[in-house]
Amino acid sequence: MTDEGADERADHWVDVGPADKVREDRAFCTEVQGCPVVIVRCGEEFYAMEDRCTHDGESFAAADVEDGEIICPRHFARFSLKTGEALTPPAYEPARTFKVRSENGRVLVESPG
Repeated sequence: MTDEGADERADHWVDVGPADKVREDRAFCTEVQGCPVVIVRCGEEFYAMEDRCTHDGESFAAADVEDGEIICPRHFARFSLKTGEALTPPAYEPARTFKVRSENGRVLVESPG
């Protein structure tokens, strides 16, 4: 997913690995400049958000992904991959999202800054 108008400086984006490692049914967890990040593919689109459920801090490493949503493995709160919005209790606070794009077979995440 490329965000038009985004700053294109090389140091603004962090290469997190090959695009083919990011699956549609399971989260890909990594770290971007010390921030834990989960990356998910939905069709040709990639989404990135902080790897932390806002309800209790659980990692999304074992999370299922369905219909553009990531599901916390502990209490099953659902979050929108596109916006980070908490969609179901027990989570009420949105998750932090990051711009992400695929370029030359690689996944790049915007620096958390």
